[in-house]
Amino acid sequence: MSEQPQNTVSLLKVLGELEQQTLAEVRNLATAALEADGNPPLSDQTLVALGSEASDDSVISLLAQSGRGAESHISGIIVAIRDEGSGRWVVELVVHPADRGTGIGRQLLQALGGEIDLAQINTWAHGDHEAARKLAESIGLSRVRELYRMRREGTDSLEEPVLQRGLSVRTFRVGEDESAWLEANARAFAHHPEQGSLSLADLDARMNESWFDPSGFFLAFDPDERLVAYHWTKIHPASADAVRPMGEVYVVGVVPEAQGLGLGRALTITGINYLLEQGVDPVLLYVDADNEPAVKLYRSLGFTLWDADIMYGPEQID
Repeated sequence: MSEQPQNTVSLLKVLGELEQQTLAEVRNLATAALEADGNPPLSDQTLVALGSEASDDSVISLLAQSGRGAESHISGIIVAIRDEGSGRWVVELVVHPADRGTGIGRQLLQALGGEIDLAQINTWAHGDHEAARKLAESIGLSRVRELYRMRREGTDSLEEPVLQRGLSVRTFRVGEDESAWLEANARAFAHHPEQGSLSLADLDARMNESWFDPSGFFLAFDPDERLVAYHWTKIHPASADAVRPMGEVYVVGVVPEAQGLGLGRALTITGINYLLEQGVDPVLLYVDADNEPAVKLYRSLGFTLWDADIMYGPEQID
């Protein structure tokens, strides 16, 4: 058995869309990191951007290629996406579990520093890891946002509340509901840095994912047939050490004028019960730590804190 050359790493810069083969390798890298860490290292939005023909110089990818010949593989990637609203770059970084401890993460970060000002980026650490904190602090970034990852264990269904008269719920109809959903989503998340800015291309990309199933996408309408709330669920395939797949409260939204009617709670319960009928355990969700009403709601439905994703960025001065 020959000894592999040490530190044989080359970096490749790509602007915009990745080639399909490269994107498949990045997805495999992300899956390996997820299985090792229990945390998905790249967000859905990042994966959408990497595969979108609309991506241009607003998406910068640096890929680390390790080994030689048949042993060559993508050992890490750092992705920077320019936020349309703030103009600030949002960064995610992942290194393959088998290649960690060799300085690849720092190489990628330093290389990105040759492209953009690292002192002005926001970067996500999926999981509250000490190594991520130290790397962020090394370029002058501080903790600026915390996203709770909560989960509900067990297969006991919840009692579904009765909706107010005139409100109705049905599932998403592909080819019919896209425009109405995008409008409702933008209004429900008008002040949210990621969710509220989703475009038709973003929605189409998600609907083209293997996990998409309209039967788990619930829409609530008022008496005038206006879309006022929704709950989009997601099912993750069972990992090698899991008996059941994992469900996710992917996103719940209520338009401003319908808030206070109990629709958020009602649709969350509808989605959870649907997921349980599909045989999932546990059910996962993400919620901003400072969104106290939502955290309180989810705790009342049996969710507990599991982990947290941390955003690092320039220190905020009040």
